[in-house]
Amino acid sequence: MRRHLLALALALTLPVMAQAADNDIDKVNGTVHVDAGQHVGNVSTVNGAVRVGDNAVVQKASTVNGAVELGDHVQAAAVDTVNGGVTIGSSARVAGTVSTTNGGVHLGKGTDVAGKVSTTNGSINLDAAHVGGGVKTTSGDIIVGANSHVEGGILMDKPGGWFSISGNSNRIPHVVIGPHAVVQGTLEFRRDVVLQVSDSAQIGAVKGATPVKFSGDQPAG
Repeated sequence: MRRHLLALALALTLPVMAQAADNDIDKVNGTVHVDAGQHVGNVSTVNGAVRVGDNAVVQKASTVNGAVELGDHVQAAAVDTVNGGVTIGSSARVAGTVSTTNGGVHLGKGTDVAGKVSTTNGSINLDAAHVGGGVKTTSGDIIVGANSHVEGGILMDKPGGWFSISGNSNRIPHVVIGPHAVVQGTLEFRRDVVLQVSDSAQIGAVKGATPVKFSGDQPAG
């Protein structure tokens, strides 16, 4: 049922986003601002942040060296950065993926991401949010907060390349599935993790880790 409602919401969103596609904002150096309620196309910079105000509509929001911040009720086609975090406010809609390499991802209450949420070196935090394409990281913690819903499972990949010799790979990530959260699909861990699951959460099959149950709002300690 949730998937059908999300598909309907995205179907209603796409025509609005298509109208914004002809009004791109591109920079090389400096922060890009999209005002609240503004409708634009692709929003990008190389060295700087991307900040999108509440109720705005954008296509792809991207940067290389900087953060991407979307306000409440924002509609976007996709979000990505390389060196920077991604923060999305409440009740926002992303039709595609949300990704970063070196930075964390935070999704606010009621936010829907239809695609995958991924990072390599950073945490992922869902606050009563929905992700339709799974969650993936290599080194960061994953917090699937209370009342969040993840379809497509969770993948904690094994560090490789430069990352495996940088020293960051020695830290054991923590994965927490909060009260009344739902993770559909396999939770696969290709490296050591601490996996803590609320006794009111629902999860799929687990590979590579042993779940530790907890009660209350969050794990002790």
